[in-house]
Amino acid sequence: MSTAVLVIVVALLVVVAAVWWSRRKAVEHERTQLEDAKAEARRWVERLGGQVLNLVGTNDAAKQALADAAERHGAAVSQLERATTPQQARLTTESALEGLYYVRAARIAMDLDPGPELPDLSGQRSAGAVTEHREVEVDGRRQVASPEPSERTPHYYPGGTVAGRPVPQGWYSEPWWKPALLAGAWGAGSLVLASTLLGGMAGIPAEAAHGFPEGADTGADAGDVGDPGFEDFGGFGDVDF
Repeated sequence: MSTAVLVIVVALLVVVAAVWWSRRKAVEHERTQLEDAKAEARRWVERLGGQVLNLVGTNDAAKQALADAAERHGAAVSQLERATTPQQARLTTESALEGLYYVRAARIAMDLDPGPELPDLSGQRSAGAVTEHREVEVDGRRQVASPEPSERTPHYYPGGTVAGRPVPQGWYSEPWWKPALLAGAWGAGSLVLASTLLGGMAGIPAEAAHGFPEGADTGADAGDVGDPGFEDFGGFGDVDF
C-alpha cells in the first residue's frame, strides 16, 4: 500500500471516528436531558398525587377544583409514561403544576393555608387575572367572573394560553374555555362571552377580552395547535360543562 493511500485511509478512519464520537455524545446528552426532565416531572407528579389523595372538598368550588386537579394528575401520569423526549417530559411537568394550582385553589376555597408558591405556568402572567366581580348575560345565560370562589363561581382556571389565546386566572360560573381546550379552536360564542365578561377589566390584557391579536391564528383547524409529540396529548377525557 502506497503512502498516499495509507494517509487517505487513516484520514477516513479519523473522520469516521470523530463522527461516531460526536453522535455518541449527542445521544448521551439527549438521554441525560430526558432523564433529568423525567425526574423533575416525576417529582411534581408525585407531589400532585399526594395532594389529590389527601384532600376532600367541603364545598362546590373546592370539589370542582379537586376534580380538575385529579384529572390533571391522571393526564400527567399518562404523559410521563409515554415521554420519550425532554420536551414531552417538560410538558408533563406543566400538567402536574397546573394540577397543583387547582389544589391550591381548592385549599383557598376551603379557607385553608394555600401552601407554598408554585412556579409560573406557561403564559400565565401574560394572561392576567380577574380583579373584580362581574356578572353579565350572554345568550340568555348569566355569566359570572370573580377573583374569589363562591357558590356562583365554582370553576377555577389558573391562567394561561388555550388554543393560542390567553385565558385569565380567576373563578367563573362556567368553564367557558374548555371547548377550545378540547377542540383546539375557539368558537365565535366563546369569544363573544369573553369579550362581554372580561372587556375593560383591570389586570386583563386586551387580547384576552377582545378576540385575537392582529395576525394571530384562530386555530380553525384543530390539528394546528402545537402538537407536543403525543397523540391526543393532555387526556382530558369526558368533561362536564
